[in-house]
Amino acid sequence: MLDKMTNQLNFHSNALILRGERQRIIASNIANADTPGYVGRDMHFTDALREANAAGSQSPGAANPQTGATSPRHIPLSSTLPGSSSSTDNKLGYTVQTQPSLDKNTVDMDRERANFTDNAVRYEATLRFLNGQAKTMLSAIQGQ
Repeated sequence: MLDKMTNQLNFHSNALILRGERQRIIASNIANADTPGYVGRDMHFTDALREANAAGSQSPGAANPQTGATSPRHIPLSSTLPGSSSSTDNKLGYTVQTQPSLDKNTVDMDRERANFTDNAVRYEATLRFLNGQAKTMLSAIQGQ
């Protein structure tokens, strides 16, 4: 029963971690907008979230090849969180250049600003939803 209550929290906590990581990537693109030859990076959020949730929902009794755990209740040996910089750096894609520049920089500031704002709004929404679920569970536990 506790698993059913925490599965939704795991989903949203993974989404929150990935949103934070994407925000860091977009901020890095904006910071390097004037760097000659810089190639903008981005992540495919849907695929990353699907992968993070699949890693967290292994069937009971099945061995997790990534962590070596034989039970989902074992503490994973890996010290990286899903969506953290070391696990996503090799999975990042490159942004598509819409207008060529003379210095070979592929960062489009208008697109990056729009992505930054969109991701910030979605991060806030995920955080509020997670906070609301925690409050609901707390009130259910307290019997209010």
